[in-house]
Formats: sequence, structure tokens, C-alpha cells
Amino acid sequence: MADTKKDAIALLKADHRTVEALFEQFEGASGDGKKQKIAMQICMELTVHAKIEEEIFYPACEGKIEEDLLKEAYVEHDGAKVLIAEIEAGAPSDDFYDAKVKVLSEQIEHHVGEEEQRMEGMFAQARKAGLDMDALGEQLLARKIELLATYKASGLPKPELTTMTDVTV
Repeated sequence: MADTKKDAIALLKADHRTVEALFEQFEGASGDGKKQKIAMQICMELTVHAKIEEEIFYPACEGKIEEDLLKEAYVEHDGAKVLIAEIEAGAPSDDFYDAKVKVLSEQIEHHVGEEEQRMEGMFAQARKAGLDMDALGEQLLARKIELLATYKASGLPKPELTTMTDVTV
């Protein structure tokens, strides 16, 4: 696999670009079948991405970057997980399906901006803190491959919310 040598930030940024491209495809798609296929791909990519960030990258950042930034990231992930569950359970013929995908796209765009912001963003702070990005990248990639295989075989899991306690999805 060509991206086995990517450091953690390069790998996470590549995921961001993949999802941005999928959101663009969704906006231009016509036909329920095509829309649903793209939306399911978006849900898969985001579910895996959030899981590897929460299991590996964010814990590595704890105590090394601004705590508020990390807390916001967890809350943003939970908001996305709720929408992902709604989109996955729905169909393009549903009244709010396209709106949910659009709002998810906007939330992810905001989240990515906070992670990738030059100088002050989470990635910049993590790099400045001297985290071993190569080792983290290897861990992230290995877990991503494992999760993709699992989810493709058994479907996406019920979302695990970190910050929202009274929400059922």
C-alpha cells in the first residue's frame, strides 16, 4: 500500500480530502441509488476516521494541545455520529435526507478547519508538541485497515457517543 509511510497528520488529512470529494459527488449526484451509495461511503469513511482519531490520535494529544480544542473535537464527532446514524437509517426519498447530508458536510468542514488550521489548529499543535507522527501514522493506518474490513463485513456499528449522555441513536 502506497500510504504506509504517511505520518499521522498526512493520513488524517488524506481522509479529510477523501470525504470532501465524496460530499461534492453527493451534491452533484442524481438518482436515489447513486445518492445512497455515496452517502453510505461518506458514513463509512467518517465512522472509521472518527474511531481512529478517538482511539489513537486524540489520546496521544491529551496534555500536549489546548484542552478546549480536544473537547470540542469530541463533541463535534458526537454530533456527526448522530447525523451519520440518521443518514444510514434513512433513504434519499426521505424528506430531510439531503439536508442531513448537507449539514453533516458543513459540520465536517468546520471540524476539519479546526484540525488543520495553520499555527493554532490541532494538527499544528500536535506537531509542535513533538508527537511521533510516524509511529502514530502506522497505528492509525493499521487500525483503519482493520476497521474497514470489519465494517464492510458487518456494517457500521451503533455510534458510541463520548460527550452526549441522554441521546439515543
